Amino acid sequence: MPQPPVQAAENLVFVSGAFRRSIPVADLEYLANTGQARGLLADVLALARQDPATVAKLLKESISLPVTLVSRLLNTRIGEALLKRVGQIVFPLYASGDSVPALRSAVILGLVQGNGSLSAISFFKAYPTQEMEVSIPALLSLMSKASSISELVRFFSESPLDGLKGSN
Repeated sequence: MPQPPVQAAENLVFVSGAFRRSIPVADLEYLANTGQARGLLADVLALARQDPATVAKLLKESISLPVTLVSRLLNTRIGEALLKRVGQIVFPLYASGDSVPALRSAVILGLVQGNGSLSAISFFKAYPTQEMEVSIPALLSLMSKASSISELVRFFSESPLDGLKGSN
């Protein structure tokens, strides 16, 4: 059985300018396991009018992927472009320039530790820094561009290709 990473995300830190609030990964894991929110997470879900049981299902939802294929994909130009795009929203606190290696590491380690499956919780637990920043402005910008799940998938699957078209 693989050893857990030396460091793992302990907090998701939501940041917008001077505003900063942390939600412990332990609270997200508790929600995923019980369907009940606690602490600041309970307040956030209530304000956002989100059903904790629905969010719990999303946190537990896992995807099965071959580790070797994912590792190879994330080290291609398209994979790098995708990681850069996600890395504008999620990155190590105080180290936004390290977003790509942190994301790549979390995905691969999460898949290894999950025996080929990755969920949001296993991703957080594999993230190589204790505090993972979530940029609220970047997240809201993404959400405004993607009003549906299909638009969100299209945004992430087509956009990385835009940067490659001119380089061929």
